[in-house]
Amino acid sequence: MARSGTLVSRVAEDLRSALAADQYPAGAKLPPEAELGSQFGVSRPTVRAALRELEALGLVKTSHGVGTFVVEQPAVRTGLERLDSITESIRADGHVPDMVYASRILRAVLPEEAARMEVSGDTQVLEIRRTVLADGEVMAYSYDLMPASLLPKDFDPEELTGSLFEFMKTRLNRVPVTAFAEVHAVESNHVGWGSEAATHKLFLLLNQLHHDATGELILYSRTYFIEGRYSFSLVRTV
Repeated sequence: MARSGTLVSRVAEDLRSALAADQYPAGAKLPPEAELGSQFGVSRPTVRAALRELEALGLVKTSHGVGTFVVEQPAVRTGLERLDSITESIRADGHVPDMVYASRILRAVLPEEAARMEVSGDTQVLEIRRTVLADGEVMAYSYDLMPASLLPKDFDPEELTGSLFEFMKTRLNRVPVTAFAEVHAVESNHVGWGSEAATHKLFLLLNQLHHDATGELILYSRTYFIEGRYSFSLVRTV
């Protein structure tokens, strides 16, 4: 007789295959546990355990007394272990990236920013606010600070468009090679701008300090990725 765990894994895998084949599209309600049990020839507790596995993976959501529904998957997935521009991550996932710059201003660094960046309080920075899009859909809002000392004397903030990493590489001859990153879950009604801003309140904040090959800080970024639209994976090994 097969062990219960083996049955649970088999049912979970079969359901994952059905979801991948779009047999149950995003938002669809799965059949009741009793019906799934009959379909797979297993007990209701086995079906329930398999659904819990899928829920832990973020594939379905069960509302007690209502049913189990398929969760819409993120438009973009990328590995957190790889330092890459957002633009390239979106493109590598098969989507068309775009950046809409809300503002670019030169100003003095704020005290909390100076502490995070480990720079003096009189440091001048270029503050950049960008909306990150994939296939025209908003993925994230990014607040970026670049030390003004890196900028050419003839620099016009309006020339900064598209990928920020590409700008640093081609215009400043600076390439981010390392990033110290912190990840935080954020719930707020005050992140972002534009017509969509008020509709989002759950974000994954990627708080990063970027350095070049010499170890010099070249960018401080706080990027708020909209929950459910952009997801990160992390490969861990022994």
